[in-house]
Amino acid sequence: MLGRAAPPPTEPGTRRQPRLSAALVEWMMGLPEGWVTDPDLALPRAAQLQALGNGVVPQQACTAVRHLLAETALTDTEPGGEGRR
Repeated sequence: MLGRAAPPPTEPGTRRQPRLSAALVEWMMGLPEGWVTDPDLALPRAAQLQALGNGVVPQQACTAVRHLLAETALTDTEPGGEGRR
């Protein structure tokens, strides 16, 4: 969650060059610490970043679902009984 301190944005790469930290991406998405970066999962960094890149930001998903539910409620109450389906 964003209520915790941000992790470092980079980490040393295989040749000591800085590279994006998967923990930062996890934090920026608002996911719990270790959601994909927990060492017990034994996911390589590339798999962690792929999972995060293919994932959904929970706050955005919640907003989208609320919007869709509100739109559905509006169409169900339109005159004519059937709505705009």
